[in-house]
Amino acid sequence: MEILHTVAELRQWSRQERNDGGYTIGVVPTMGALHAGHASLIRAARASVGFVAVSIFVNPTQFGPNEDYARYPRTFEADCALAEAEGADVVFAPSVGELYPAGAATFVEVEGPSSRLDGASRPGHFRGVATVVAKLLIATEADRAFFGQKDAAQVAVLRRMVADLRLPAEIVVCPIVREPDGLALSSRNAYLSPSERIQALTLSRAIRQAEVLVAAGERRSSALVEAARQIFAAESTVRKDYIELVDWATLLPVETAAPGTLFAVAAWVGATRLIDNAVIT
Repeated sequence: MEILHTVAELRQWSRQERNDGGYTIGVVPTMGALHAGHASLIRAARASVGFVAVSIFVNPTQFGPNEDYARYPRTFEADCALAEAEGADVVFAPSVGELYPAGAATFVEVEGPSSRLDGASRPGHFRGVATVVAKLLIATEADRAFFGQKDAAQVAVLRRMVADLRLPAEIVVCPIVREPDGLALSSRNAYLSPSERIQALTLSRAIRQAEVLVAAGERRSSALVEAARQIFAAESTVRKDYIELVDWATLLPVETAAPGTLFAVAAWVGATRLIDNAVIT
């Protein structure tokens, strides 16, 4: 496995592999602190394309001024070991200056979806996400990019961006990977104390309650949201951010659950903001 640090190196690698054998290229964009969820994305890419690049870059433009950019987990050596074990061909680890050269003034703004769900709580967040992913797709000239369903709002923004800009890449969404007790894997879980780790299960319980109601025939958004709200109300130490049933393409609220709609929650557990969701089937 190679470790590359510049866009020029990454593009040369991608073009060489494509030209030498006509191989397809996949990219798994990450901010590092890799866990089993990321490993599942790398495996999905390995099974789907000829060559796999994993980016490891804590992107400053998607963090707000009072968010956790400075303390975000950075475990580069362990990340590289995991990526190699799962079959990555390249790790792309650029500096901030490589992706945002001095004087950079170009950003990607996906109007509409970027201001909903997590975008409503974190203004400017999805502008940073869309910008860095656009840079990675252009640099790798990837055929497919792999993301986890846990970041469903991000997926909606990126699908819109790729469609609007006519980028020749497919956004591939892989299932949420959970701990045995249901907690969705997240790099930010490392922030949780043992007691907060237990409290964090409130999110997955709320998601599960909505799924149970849908399985029993309930379709009203108001009923699903209220049931989840009661789960959060029972755990006073967890501060709810949002509970919503939305159209996954637009992230706009819907009144009735239907196949493909998204039931999404976000909450603060101590100082840590977590998200979870389920796609209605």
